[in-house]
Amino acid sequence: MNASSSLVLLQQEVIGCRRCPRLIAHCREVASVKRRAYRDWEYWGKPVPSFGDPAAQLLIVGLAPAAHGANRTGRMFTGDRSGEFLYRALHQTGFASQASSLARDDGLELHNAYITAAVRCAPPGNRPSPVEIRTCCRHLARELELLPNLRVLVALGRIAFDAYLALLRDRGSIVSRAAFRFGHNREQRTGVGQPLLISSYHPSQQNTSTGRLTRKMLRDVFLRAKRRLGESPEEA
Repeated sequence: MNASSSLVLLQQEVIGCRRCPRLIAHCREVASVKRRAYRDWEYWGKPVPSFGDPAAQLLIVGLAPAAHGANRTGRMFTGDRSGEFLYRALHQTGFASQASSLARDDGLELHNAYITAAVRCAPPGNRPSPVEIRTCCRHLARELELLPNLRVLVALGRIAFDAYLALLRDRGSIVSRAAFRFGHNREQRTGVGQPLLISSYHPSQQNTSTGRLTRKMLRDVFLRAKRRLGESPEEA
């Protein structure tokens, strides 16, 4: 079985995962109660699969599905303000076929990019526990193995950044997370054979509404990623 087929099977495993009872219960409750604006929607209400180009050189790692965003639509960063910010930046930098992501069947395609998250279920208060993050990161670990062309990884937010570094530490790729500092549009090397790590503020409404993260700031992150992908492996 090739890596692309294995990725498809992995996402089916993600959808069927029930390892974190608190998160599953929250996803289902939100899907049942719904938000007034989305009363006519049939919420997804379960773990959200990753998606994108299986030959991608760029991997984007977010925090977790939003309760009324991806937990409603069933696609990462789809149907909420964070997604509006993210997909506009991806479209402007050539990684997405369109600037909006509203539903799983809206025709959006990713070019040379794959989107995943540290946690696949919408957490209460948007705060997964450390145990839930560690449990869910086994899916991310397998994705890293099944995306053979990766050269750049963008971590959206401190939780995604820390989760990825913890995964590298547990695999023995790095000795400690202490040597790596989170910062917006900051790039760091994590060892031979590992993708270049670029950290970014998360496009949460809290960050975008306060101006901590602007559209230009997020676009600059993906312009940096695009420049790095344009370099030969020896130059990068």
